[in-house]
Amino acid sequence: MQWLTIKRIFRAGFLDFLRNGFVSISSILVMTVTLFIIGMTIFTGVILNTALQQLRDQADVSVYFIPGAPENQILQLQQTLQARPEVTSVTYTSQDDALAQFRALHQNDQLTLQALDELGVNPLGAVLTVKAKDISQYAAIAQFLQQQQQQALQAGQTSIIDKINYFDAQHQEALSRLQQITTSAQKLGLVIIIILVATTVAICFNTLRLAIYTSREEIAVMRLVGAGQTYIRAPFMVEGVLYGLIGGIITMLLFYPLTYWLGNATQDFFGGINVFTYYITNFGIFFAIIVGTGVVLGALASFLAVRRYLKI
Repeated sequence: MQWLTIKRIFRAGFLDFLRNGFVSISSILVMTVTLFIIGMTIFTGVILNTALQQLRDQADVSVYFIPGAPENQILQLQQTLQARPEVTSVTYTSQDDALAQFRALHQNDQLTLQALDELGVNPLGAVLTVKAKDISQYAAIAQFLQQQQQQALQAGQTSIIDKINYFDAQHQEALSRLQQITTSAQKLGLVIIIILVATTVAICFNTLRLAIYTSREEIAVMRLVGAGQTYIRAPFMVEGVLYGLIGGIITMLLFYPLTYWLGNATQDFFGGINVFTYYITNFGIFFAIIVGTGVVLGALASFLAVRRYLKI
């Protein structure tokens, strides 16, 4: 008996959805636009945050040593750097490894490799790559290394450090700007989503109000024969959920060709992330977020309309 009642409720909700075809389509279109903007906000946040993280990962201090610098002194400096509280790791690249990496990098440049062979000696020095806990700490690490270099010169010794490259103020400013853009984009997206959510709920609310008005005679008959409150209200709730469910599925279908078209572009421009691959890999999560949000919005609009206009 209970299963039969549920079937009747869903059948009534579906028939109301079809009977109000034009307004139902309008509600679905608005729902689709809202869910599409929500999805685009998610993709934009992922792209910007990935680009931001890549810049952070690329930040380091590279210490280049003169060719033939004593390895024991380099390793001693490595230990000194590792003992500093702001340092997370120090990677040592020997002189031979630096030459091997150079050859691999220029494996298609025969002129460069030929010139290197004609030298007869390794012109490259060893390298220490220093990673800090925070980007703002790279300047302090570089300053410490410069002091070490100056102390050696003041003591009349030859400094083993040839050059120091680090994440300077210009790079920090670029990173800060990207951080500001990411934050601003997220805030703007949130404001737009709130406006669209309110608009969607309002339109679905009015659509269901119209459905309630159209069915007023049927509702009166159901009251007369003793139908319960839940039985009268439930079909309108089903109708609202259908708006969100269909809108969510349409949105998911739209994202497939869009992300496929933008996939290589985002990978080439932002580096590292292909939105199509990301979409396919996280399809289940996106489906739950987009379709789930649509169903919740439809159910919310239904609840408000039923509560406001269906006086039982």
